[in-house]
Amino acid sequence: MSSRLCYKVEKGLQILNKRWTCLIIYQLQSGPQRFGEIQSVIGISKRLLSERLKELEEDHIVKREMIVDSSARIVYALTEKGLALSPAVREIEKWSRAWIEDENEEEENEGLNAGQG
Repeated sequence: MSSRLCYKVEKGLQILNKRWTCLIIYQLQSGPQRFGEIQSVIGISKRLLSERLKELEEDHIVKREMIVDSSARIVYALTEKGLALSPAVREIEKWSRAWIEDENEEEENEGLNAGQG
């Protein structure tokens, strides 16, 4: 692998590795959303969500749009660059569903195993 490609892969992973970033991208795959919608679904603080959205805007992954209708509102949406991440995010989701046990499953399995002793 060339050093230039290594740099790009490392940079991409640095962007996606920040806490909450993949969840924000995952959430925006379903379409443009208001700040409060994103916050309530993924359970992130306002300060941190604001910070991550600004970073994603700077990286041209998310765009901030003003919707003018009966009341002006701001929504966030994935850019073309952000939408290009969708297949990778879906693959991470599939992998996680197949290979990562959630805490409830682990507790249930521990309870079953304890009863077998």
